[in-house]
Amino acid sequence: MKLFNLFMQELAVDLGTANTLIMQDDKVVVDEPSIVAVDKKTGETIAVGNKAMQMHEKTHKNIDTIRPLKDGVIADFQAAENMIQGMINMIGSKRRFFTHLRMVICIPSGITEVEKRAVFDSADHVDSKETYLIHEPMAAALGIGLDVEEPVGNMVIDIGGGTTEIAVIALSGIVCDQSIRVAGDEFTEDIIDYMRREHNLLIGERTAEKIKINVGSAVMNLDNPPEPYAVNGRDLMTGIPRQIIIRYEETVGALDKSIMKIEEAVLKALEITPPELSSDIYRTGLYLTGGGALLRGLDKRLSLKTNLPVIVANDPLRAVVRGTGIALKNTDRFSFLIDRKSL
Repeated sequence: MKLFNLFMQELAVDLGTANTLIMQDDKVVVDEPSIVAVDKKTGETIAVGNKAMQMHEKTHKNIDTIRPLKDGVIADFQAAENMIQGMINMIGSKRRFFTHLRMVICIPSGITEVEKRAVFDSADHVDSKETYLIHEPMAAALGIGLDVEEPVGNMVIDIGGGTTEIAVIALSGIVCDQSIRVAGDEFTEDIIDYMRREHNLLIGERTAEKIKINVGSAVMNLDNPPEPYAVNGRDLMTGIPRQIIIRYEETVGALDKSIMKIEEAVLKALEITPPELSSDIYRTGLYLTGGGALLRGLDKRLSLKTNLPVIVANDPLRAVVRGTGIALKNTDRFSFLIDRKSL
């Protein structure tokens, strides 16, 4: 068996709309933006991940940057394959031509059968011999150290780039869930719209992302308010580049509508939870994971809305990939993993 392990490469993949993470041997070996740069003339992939992100919105007519995933699912099949292959190649020397590749990949819980097949096909094209899928909330629950096999209800809210997944988990299964396509990307769009509307300033996705990270907030009264942030963009009136200073209070109004949609989805999930599990959730609280969990004051706002304690996971960005890594080690034990036969 040990000899077989030498020829086996095991990867846990969090295929996200915004970032893709790959874990091998309990270490995160790849953590890159989910984006590829393609030469339009030849159709070749020029760059993947960070290198492609640096080109994003700065390209000329012969280069195109593509985000292969939209709302948590594969939107551009060819680009997704090239991206997965490029990221596996980043792992480098450990990949040998005779390796038996085994993968566990995360998927949103609201995904259709066709979309599941697209993930399996992409894995086949990068030569994966054994592929399993795991629902994101389940992976997040494992990643934050919850015992998913116990007869105890836990609610996990995973706010990613493309989707927000809300699920109540007990006895190795998802009892009830809500999956909405409002998450980090939607927050970024809200900030772009706000800057255009209120300041007559046109900014790109990357700048909006930086605003969200540096001064983004869900509530007005923060204990540790961030410093005001300087934003450069193009003035819509004159067409000349201009700089303005933005404070965190402005982002609260900009993000309000999207956060309200997330609040509604959380309340809806709580409404359809069986009463015994509701009593468990009252004791344990709500667990917040994913990149969206890093938005300042979001835990406070959800706590006020639900009157329940909200716990932000340690290192929320990597909770899902950590959980996928745990699932990879226990493929025989966990019944909730999806393989091709179950489709």
